[in-house]
Amino acid sequence: MKELMLGKVLPASPIALGCMRMAGLGVEEAEKVVWTAVENGITFFDHADIYGGGKSEEIFGQVLKRNPGLREKITIQSKCGICRGYYDASKEHILEAADGILQRLGIDHLDALLLHRPDALMEPQEVAEAFETLHRAGKVRCFGVSNQNAAQMALLDRYMPGKLIINQLQFGLAHTPMVDTGINVNIHSEHAVSKDGSTLDYCRLHDITIQAWSPFQYGMFKGVFFGVEQYAELNAALTEMAQEKGVSESAVAVAWIMRHPAGIQTIIGSMNPGRIADIAQAEKIELTRPEWYRLYRAAGNPLP
Repeated sequence: MKELMLGKVLPASPIALGCMRMAGLGVEEAEKVVWTAVENGITFFDHADIYGGGKSEEIFGQVLKRNPGLREKITIQSKCGICRGYYDASKEHILEAADGILQRLGIDHLDALLLHRPDALMEPQEVAEAFETLHRAGKVRCFGVSNQNAAQMALLDRYMPGKLIINQLQFGLAHTPMVDTGINVNIHSEHAVSKDGSTLDYCRLHDITIQAWSPFQYGMFKGVFFGVEQYAELNAALTEMAQEKGVSESAVAVAWIMRHPAGIQTIIGSMNPGRIADIAQAEKIELTRPEWYRLYRAAGNPLP
């Protein structure tokens, strides 16, 4: 699988495996999932301290313990900041959370640590101090955010210039606000309404890699769009392209994300080894411009 450089500094596979659902697996099952990913070129693993209340990280840590040498083959990222009923981006919480993540994973450093959700009470100076402390101690190599808009990233960048290399955002064929406004500039249309303050363009201008979470979801965790009547036209187009290219519909949907010139990394969340192998085939195909727009329109997005 081709290498992607996150923020032009961190080598990574263009497809990552999100480990939110790993909490529901036994260690041997998780081990099979991890090795299936690695054998198919997916060497980037995304965690968060909230996933399974920390259990996902614990199980992954046991997989690492059972497989000496695996840590050197993979890239590990985690996120912090979501607590029970509130968000916390304080220095104290970030430092404590990072130590807990490392302990559960059984490793001495993270390749990347992200703030999971915007904290309305965030003090950017505190975040900068926490990140610098973790970096100096060798506990975290790189930093980023998740679900933040352009202005929120700019505020952090004032205190840690150039240190943010990742922003993890929902993006996929059934969730396209990041590109909608750029296509519908200066038009009276719902698709012209900016939902994020031109975050996509900001990230490209500042060498921040976007990671697409829930690439197959529509709405906020309403479910995947495959087989849903609301997306009948999209599913028909995906099936036709998948048959033409000899891959699965999921692989085509991921290839659609990967076709964007921003170099977006796609995070898939399946714990099914066969499905992981199928989706990994996305790296082998590149959609043409007409094919990309065909899927975009089939998902219900108009072109002005």
